[in-house]
Amino acid sequence: MKWAVIVFPGSNCDEDAANAIVRVTGDSAVLVWHQQTSLEGYDAIVLPGGFSYGDYLRSGAIARFAPIMTAVHEQAQRGVPILGICNGFQVLTEAGLLPGGLLRNADLHFHCKMVELEVLNNRTPFTSAYQLGEIIRVPIAHGEGRYHADEETLTGLKEGDAVAFQYVENPNGSAMGIAGIVNERGNVLGMMPHPERAVAEFMQSEDGARLFQSVHDYVLAKEVSHAH
Repeated sequence: MKWAVIVFPGSNCDEDAANAIVRVTGDSAVLVWHQQTSLEGYDAIVLPGGFSYGDYLRSGAIARFAPIMTAVHEQAQRGVPILGICNGFQVLTEAGLLPGGLLRNADLHFHCKMVELEVLNNRTPFTSAYQLGEIIRVPIAHGEGRYHADEETLTGLKEGDAVAFQYVENPNGSAMGIAGIVNERGNVLGMMPHPERAVAEFMQSEDGARLFQSVHDYVLAKEVSHAH
C-alpha cells in the first residue's frame, strides 16, 4: 500500500509522519509537494503538522488554496482515508473538509507535552485498533489548537459520533475537550495531537502506532473485499 504525505512550505513533521508510517506498517510513504495536482494511486493521505506560510492570517488559511488541495477533495469524495495532524487539521477545517476551526490556545501559550486522550469512536478507518474508552498517551505541540464550532455543529458532532478523540485534561480550551474529529463518512480525520511522535519506546509512548496500523488494515481489508 502507498501513502502520500503532503508537504507545504513550513511543514516540519512531514518526514516524521513518513518515517512513522514505514516503521509501523512497512508501507511506502511518498512526500508529495503542495504544487502537485494529482493524488491518483495513493491509498491513504496525510497532511502533516508544521507551520503553514500565512500563519499570521490563520493557520491553514493560505495552505488550503494549494493546488494539491483540489486532489485532496477528490480523494476524500472517493472515500480514501485522509489524516490531518496539527496544522494538517487546521488545513482540513479551512478547506471545508471538516467542520469548525482552530483558535489560539485559551491561555495564549504554546504547549508541547504528552497528553492523555480518550478514544470515543473506534469504528473509523483510523481507530479500529483501539478499544472504545481506551486512554492513550500522545504528545501535543501547538499554539493554535483550541477547537471551536457553533453549538449546532458541536451537537451534531456529539450525536453523530464524530468526535474520535477527547482530551482527558483539556490543555487548550477546546470545545467539549475535542482532540480529533472525523467527517460524516468517517474517512477524514483531523487531530491536534501528534500520533507520529508516539510510535516507538524511545518516544515515551507507542500509542500512536495503532492509528497508522488501523488505516493499513482498513485499506487491505477493502482491497480483499473488492477482489471478491
